[in-house]
Amino acid sequence: MRILVFFDLPVLSLDQRRDYRNFRKFLIKDGFIMLQESVYCKMVLNESAAKAVVEQVKKNRPEDGLVQLLTVTEKQFSKMEYIVGEYSTEVLDTDQRLVIL
Repeated sequence: MRILVFFDLPVLSLDQRRDYRNFRKFLIKDGFIMLQESVYCKMVLNESAAKAVVEQVKKNRPEDGLVQLLTVTEKQFSKMEYIVGEYSTEVLDTDQRLVIL
């Protein structure tokens, strides 16, 4: 399963910029990878792990702005279409148990 986090946070004041940075740092430390600006994704093994991740995001959410979560299966995630450009990353984000480098 994948958890997608979409967020749109205000950055007008110093406090809002600090909240934005802290939320983004939390996502990265928690294992999320950036798909696009303000769109992050994390792979989880099952629904109970997904619920735990959702609770962590709720606990670390900023006060202002919009934060949305979407949980999809690997099959649904793999059907994502790229209209312009292509997905490239140096981060291994596969559900395989054995990765040979």
